Amino acid sequence: MILMDSVINLLPLLMFPVLALGLFSGYPVAFILGGVGLLFGLIGIGFDVFNFKEFFLINSRIFGGVVENLVLISIPMFVFMGLILERSGVAHELLRSLQIMTRKTPGGLAMSVTLLGTIMAATTGIIGASVVMITLMAFPAMLAANYAKPFTSGTIAAAGTLGILIPPSIMLVIMGDLLSISVTDLFMTSLIPGLMLALFYLIYILVSHRHHTARDIKTDDESDILIVILQGFLPAILLILLVLGSVFGGYATPTEAAGVGAFGAFLLAFLKGKITYKNFGGMCDETIKTSGMIFGIFVGATAFSYVFRSLGGDDLIINFMNNFSGGPWLILSILMVIVFLLGFFFDWIEITLIILPIFAPILNGLEFAGHVDTAQILPWFAVLVAINLQTSFLTPPFGFALFYMKGVAPKSLRMSDIYKGVIPYIIIQLIGLILVMVFPAIALWLPSTLN
Repeated sequence: MILMDSVINLLPLLMFPVLALGLFSGYPVAFILGGVGLLFGLIGIGFDVFNFKEFFLINSRIFGGVVENLVLISIPMFVFMGLILERSGVAHELLRSLQIMTRKTPGGLAMSVTLLGTIMAATTGIIGASVVMITLMAFPAMLAANYAKPFTSGTIAAAGTLGILIPPSIMLVIMGDLLSISVTDLFMTSLIPGLMLALFYLIYILVSHRHHTARDIKTDDESDILIVILQGFLPAILLILLVLGSVFGGYATPTEAAGVGAFGAFLLAFLKGKITYKNFGGMCDETIKTSGMIFGIFVGATAFSYVFRSLGGDDLIINFMNNFSGGPWLILSILMVIVFLLGFFFDWIEITLIILPIFAPILNGLEFAGHVDTAQILPWFAVLVAINLQTSFLTPPFGFALFYMKGVAPKSLRMSDIYKGVIPYIIIQLIGLILVMVFPAIALWLPSTLN
């Protein structure tokens, strides 16, 4: 009897190793999440701790939660906006403008790549597309400018993953929904930490390549420089102001701003003559596939999380944390370490959808007196997790940005070069994480000022 009770109590915890094994199989994530949830629901029926009728409640949560959530409508529109910018040539013109602007600065080309990643992050949050696009455009140019392969790969990978943190990030939209906090406030909370990381990247490039004074790009006619800059730089900045300005100014919700941004990107590409029937169809097709993948994971995660909670997983973890002798800072540090370690093996979507609903009640029950107000704990925690999850794209063995890059980079680039190159940027991200933990005003100042 005691053994039976022990097995029942461990059922929700056993869901995670089974989930890990399933993810390593290479089977679609959405099916793994849903399948593990259904499997343990059936096991729970066998142990008489789960009722078969509860499976119907999963459907009501999917159709009453995910399907009817208006905030999530912004995801396909942000995806569509990013694909237009990637395939219309707007990003190529932007990189050219940035190269000209930084051509006399030590490490100028590397800086222009980082700035490109920052600007692209502020227009769309599609990490895979950003990394692939920047790799194709900048990798050959950086090698031709005598940058080392590890540094080149690390710079491109780090720049391409800034979209996970800088709004309008798709991950922030999902986080706002999971934590039931305003996506607009979450956008404002994450903006300064995201720009801070970009600034740290630029400082690292300047310090590490202060003697790299070769002109990274040559211009045939200096009098045309201003025109080139305006044509490539100004449209992207206007699009950013259109999207983020409308959100921060209170003129539009994130969902409405996503529609405005998608239309603005389409209009920009159309005016440049970059939209054809063929590539527009390809953009729509890719948008449907990417959005379908994301929402499929939502459905699977809903089934997984419901069964986990029904089996008593929430109570098990919360009771453990309540009986933990450490203070709130130790608990927060442990949670951050757990998220960081999970990033070595899992994608941010799985981590966010599974871990965040479990950890959020724990943090919400803690007090950081004199450091963070109770009402600001969840937005602060969400940004800490977002910074932490940015490392998941860079940490081996399963950093997705590393595989995106390897897939399109020259065959001469080895995985060992990529691993070496991302280490300094992972350290910078962890420094940024610690700074926001110690000085929460970095994240909380902007929303408190604008609100």
